[in-house]
Amino acid sequence: MKLPKNHILPDNDAPIIEIKNLYKSFGKDNHVLKGLSFFVKKGENLVVLGKSGSGKSIAIKCLVGLMQADNGTINVFGKDIAKLDETGLNEIRLRIGFLFQNGALYDSMSVRENLSFPLMRHSSSLNPIEVDKAVIDILTSVGLTEAIDKMPSELSGGMKKRVGLARTLILKPEILLYDEPTTGLDTITSREISELILSIQQKYKTTSIIITHDMACAKQTSDRIVILKDGIVNAEGTYDALENSHDEWVRSFFI
Repeated sequence: MKLPKNHILPDNDAPIIEIKNLYKSFGKDNHVLKGLSFFVKKGENLVVLGKSGSGKSIAIKCLVGLMQADNGTINVFGKDIAKLDETGLNEIRLRIGFLFQNGALYDSMSVRENLSFPLMRHSSSLNPIEVDKAVIDILTSVGLTEAIDKMPSELSGGMKKRVGLARTLILKPEILLYDEPTTGLDTITSREISELILSIQQKYKTTSIIITHDMACAKQTSDRIVILKDGIVNAEGTYDALENSHDEWVRSFFI
């Protein structure tokens, strides 16, 4: 159900992510975000739907500071990221994990090395034995311990997604951003990745934004869905509510 205008969440239910009136254009005529506003509550899986070019990925890039919005505010953990210096922004980024479409693994490193690298870079107090234990533990969480010494070229698409997710999780982020997590995967593997997203939410108490075109993934993983159109949120609600919307355009996503 949509929140009424000017609805104020109670303090104990304050959003962990809040985007207000976000604008982003490229050049004079390409206006992508046109006042985008939405929030994500702690522990929630929010799925973001929208046709290509609706601004889904641009919003996420603005959220992590990879792109500067033209106007509007983005509050994460109660902080306006536009007002943070580089040090403050990096502290926020360390609390956010980003799963890219292709997994973004280093081809020249084994799975073990891919997972060890961020730990050694950001947790210098850990000794090699502790790093190795953390790697094994996180691979166990994604069901892929047998691949620890494989190279990325030896992994299937689904395995690369799992390793990419393991590398994202190893720094124990509080927020996870999934960019098309099931793209390019067969139906069975897509379902397994969706189940893994739910398992991670429950085990690590993460807050997540999931950008997807896969409606099976959206149905399985979402607590709530927002649908973008022309750079703003056009509809918001649960999967079941939106699937039965009176708006023909909204229902078209669920056919």
